[in-house]
Amino acid sequence: MLSYKACSDSHGQDSSYFLGWQEYEKNSYHQIHNPNGIVQMGLAENQLSFDLLESWLESNPDSMGFKRNGESIFRELALFQDYHGFPAFKNALAEFMAEIRRNKVKFDPNKLVLTAGSTSANETLMFCLAERGDAFLLPTPYYPGFDRDLKWRTEVEIVPIHCSSSNGFRITMSALEKAYQQAKKLDLKVKGILIVNPSNPLGTSMTRNELNLIVSFAMAKQVHIVSDEIFSGTVFDSPNFISIAEALVDRQLENTDMWSRIHIVYSLSKDLGLSGFRVGMIYSNNETVVSAATKMSSFGLVSSQTQYLLSNMLADKKFTGKYLKENQKRIKKRKQMLVSGLENAGIGCLKSNAGLFCWVDMRHLLSKQTFEAEKELWKKILSEVGLNISPGSSCHCSEPGWFRICFANMSAETLGVAMERIKDFAESVTSNRSRRIYICHQMISDQRSLINKWVSKLSSYDHESDR
Repeated sequence: MLSYKACSDSHGQDSSYFLGWQEYEKNSYHQIHNPNGIVQMGLAENQLSFDLLESWLESNPDSMGFKRNGESIFRELALFQDYHGFPAFKNALAEFMAEIRRNKVKFDPNKLVLTAGSTSANETLMFCLAERGDAFLLPTPYYPGFDRDLKWRTEVEIVPIHCSSSNGFRITMSALEKAYQQAKKLDLKVKGILIVNPSNPLGTSMTRNELNLIVSFAMAKQVHIVSDEIFSGTVFDSPNFISIAEALVDRQLENTDMWSRIHIVYSLSKDLGLSGFRVGMIYSNNETVVSAATKMSSFGLVSSQTQYLLSNMLADKKFTGKYLKENQKRIKKRKQMLVSGLENAGIGCLKSNAGLFCWVDMRHLLSKQTFEAEKELWKKILSEVGLNISPGSSCHCSEPGWFRICFANMSAETLGVAMERIKDFAESVTSNRSRRIYICHQMISDQRSLINKWVSKLSSYDHESDR
């Protein structure tokens, strides 16, 4: 009696990425009330700079109190607003995006569509650009939620662009072409490429060479590029962040057909840590896409109160400049704390320069180099160690043993607890493995001694008389 959507498991909720969250919610860590609980390290949330936001709110009570020049505008904000959004907010958001990109590219507020977070933005773009039987190519490893965001309601397929640890999971032309040919074999029409820059889960920003490869490929195949740049303000180390818009400007492609096939997704969830405010956006030079997406945005609007508050915050250039610099500094410091803790446990990470997580190499802790062994390791870390981390298989990584570990959604003290736990676990695995290897060597040695003993005894026999 229910729809296929309601009854099927195509949402992806059975992924280990979501299952880990469910276990955490049943037994979440608390320093005092539940010190043996599970530490949430599967949530890419930024809680490192809330004090800066709270300080601004205290200094700007009119914005928080929905006042303009001391007069209440509550009734104005409480009434219905159309889906085009507040001009003041769109202007401030467009300027903030340019500031993050060091003003190397500008954004026209009229080409910006507001959505209830980047989840809504990505799905809306899929509805605008593709339909059932079409596909988008995505570099692996990729954010597990894309199986829900891009596919569940739109019925658009994802075809992975398999990237390898041999070159730091960088995109290559051969990998792009292989994915494109795989889509054709599956009888799917490729409508575009979706990239996340900086990458989630890798924590790396794309190089100019990678961006140029993607642009050249998209031009040759006549397909779209969707660039999810939600982590653009978290880049804390070199190389600097390069937007897909900047890559096209550098190649002087503004007046070509490719310019209308570039679409950018952004949100305030990561850079400002405002995931609960549900503020996302689509930016496109394609008038038809902007028009259709604006109409679709009525299914997920950003509240008037939120727009008013944030338009004032983002318009304060002195604050945004200070915030971005300090936030990046704090992310870098916290990331170094995670890396040092993992190194102390004998665990390495992919070198990264952005994001709220690290791509962690635990291949040496696997019992076998298989995804079954990866799942077994993940379950142990979740249930026995008490850490919810995301296995690489949930991110469609083609190599077992990689995990995403988040570090910005907890206090430094909680991260310290997590590092002690992982250190003890890694040492126990290494110790048990060494013990097993020692026992095996001892058994082999005993067998050799026994064999040598019998060989020596046999060689002393008079074979003629024994015969």
